[in-house]
This record gives sequence, C-alpha cells and structure tokens, in this order.
Amino acid sequence: MSEDPASLPSPSWFVRPAARAWRCAPAPTAARAFHAALPDYAPTPLTPLPGLAAELGVGQVFAKDESCRLGLPAFKALGASWAIHRALAERAASGAEPGPVTLVTATDGNHGRAVARTARRLGHRAHVFVPQDVHPQAVAAIAAEQAQVTGVPGPYDEAVRLAADAAAAPRALLIQDTAWPGYERIPGWIVEGYATLCAETDEQLRAAGVTGGPDLVAVPVGVGSLAQAVVTHYRSRPSGRAPALLSVEPQSAACVLASLTRGAPVTVTTGETAMAGLNCGTPSSIAWPHLRHGLDAAVAVSDADTARAAARLAALGFAAGPCGAAALAGVRTMLTGAGAAERRTALALDATSVLVLLSTEGPAANPHAPTAPGAVPPAS
Repeated sequence: MSEDPASLPSPSWFVRPAARAWRCAPAPTAARAFHAALPDYAPTPLTPLPGLAAELGVGQVFAKDESCRLGLPAFKALGASWAIHRALAERAASGAEPGPVTLVTATDGNHGRAVARTARRLGHRAHVFVPQDVHPQAVAAIAAEQAQVTGVPGPYDEAVRLAADAAAAPRALLIQDTAWPGYERIPGWIVEGYATLCAETDEQLRAAGVTGGPDLVAVPVGVGSLAQAVVTHYRSRPSGRAPALLSVEPQSAACVLASLTRGAPVTVTTGETAMAGLNCGTPSSIAWPHLRHGLDAAVAVSDADTARAAARLAALGFAAGPCGAAALAGVRTMLTGAGAAERRTALALDATSVLVLLSTEGPAANPHAPTAPGAVPPAS
C-alpha cells in the first residue's frame, strides 16, 4: 500500500502512551565487546544542553554526539561492522572458498560509507548503490573508501532492489540495513550493533547523576533500524522507568508515521529532503513490530524545522547534520506550540523530565545546506 506524504496532517504527529507497557526480549550483548576491541573505538560523547532544557521546560536535555563514530561522521559503523563480522564468520563456517568477497549495499550516504570502510579495512571489495538526491560530496566520500559506486536514477527503495539483485552474483554478500521477508538475518545483526550506542548512553547518564534513566528518547528514523534497537533496549527491561520513545522523520518521507497511523506497514512516495539519511519510503520488516508496539510517539518535521534545530545546536557548541538535528526538531514540535500541553501529558513529561536526543550524524556526514533563516552552513 502506498501513501502520499502530502496527505498527512501538518504538523504531523502520532501519540500512543500504552507503548510504555509493552515488553520484548533483550538484544544480544556480544556486539558491545566486539566494538570495544576495535582499535578506533571510544564511546561517543553525551553532551548536557541546559539551555535547551530551559527552552523546552524540562529538567535536563542530553544529546548523544555521533559525529565521530569509529572514525566516521555517523553512527552507522556500529551496525555495519558487527553485521559484516557476523556475515563473514558465517560464510567461513559454511565452508565457502576463502578470499575477498564483494560487500553490496544501497545507501542514502552513511551506511554505504560504513560498509565501504569496513570492507577496505578487512581486505574485501564494496559495491554501493546510491539513489538520486544524495549529495555529490557524500557519494565522493564513499568512493574514497575504494568502493564501486553505482548511481540510481530513482529513490532509496529502488537502490535497495538493485543492490539485492547485484548481490546474487558469485562471491557477493548483501549487507543491507533494512529487512524484508526472506532477508532479515543480516539486518538483524545491524540492529544488534546499534545496541552499543544505547548501552553507552545508559552508562553516561548514570555518570551524570541520572540514575533512573531518561524520560524521553528522541530518535531520527529512516527505515526504523536504529529505532528498533532503541525500542528493544528500553522495552526489554522487566522493571524500572519506561521512557517515552519518539521517532522523528522528514515530512517528505514519513513511512513510519504513516504506518503507525494506518496500523500496518505502508510505503510512501518520498520527495527531496536535506535529511538524506532518513529519506526512506518503507519500514524495515523486522523493525515494524517493535515500532508498532514500542513507540510512544512519532512526528514528521520539515527541512526548515531541522535547519533551525541545527542552528540552535551550533549556537550551543554542538555540531549536528540535518538527520542528527531532526531529534531536536521533533522534540520542539511535540513540546511547543498549539496542543503542546496535551502532548506533554501523553508523553508523561514535566519540569523535572530528562530528555535524550540521538544526534545520529555530524555536519560532515551530510553536506546539504540549511534552508532556514539564520541557519549556519555545515563545515566542509
């Protein structure tokens, strides 16, 4: 089923407080030790932003800074590195002929670069399919990792289809960060890799004196794999505080919001957006059950909203690309303006609440220029 994002209400949002009562099985923990053993691993910062807390009328706001993760300017390397490790180990255990393989994927930018970097580091090849409207600098960054890059004159979903076709070749492996029936094992490992980010956040909150955990976590969403990891992390706890979980998408590619509103996964026709990494039209099949049951709220934001959020973060000394700044843009939409009191009540937020914004990329990951008045351009 296909939906037109233009048919969604503006501002577009969805709230379901009952999600806090839903529980799921915890994620496997092996990825954390794997990441910790990598030579360039270090936990990314969790930055307190007291100025934002005052503006939003809450107790504390923290932003998880993924602008330098395993040497790359976005969080995606966590999932790609773990999934590639697992896929190559499984291939070797199956008795496959040893030697280099080609790791194939489609990307809006960050995942493809992470796959290409990991392939180069391990002595393998990478073939990355890139849809239209990905910035040329992001494409060049993938090619600089010695990957073969194929441009696709269509949207992300078409690039995924072509990557899956190419991965049918001998000595090729598809390393895709979205799932569909029949292809779910490797995307599941990618989600497991993202759990490292969540575990770090818990530890950093405790170190900051927040012993009960956050009251709300805002996560930018494309196909929903990171959101699946976040839902799994917080909804697998048998007791203790259950935070509200908010997904944030571009208005031009709000497939999760449309699916939640419909009550079933739908595909939306995507448009242009500066939030290139979130420009996805179909939720991941393995993410959808977690998103449907575990998300408290979903919101869609405009490029102008995100540019203003990036500018505000920059004024506070925090660098975020459009996708990373989407978390703040979504929180602003939910907690301010007409109807904000109702939404705050639904999210169980008050003047003492602790908010965590997952800033999934730095400006270097996505060189799209801001479009809001007063927004600052990204660093080159």
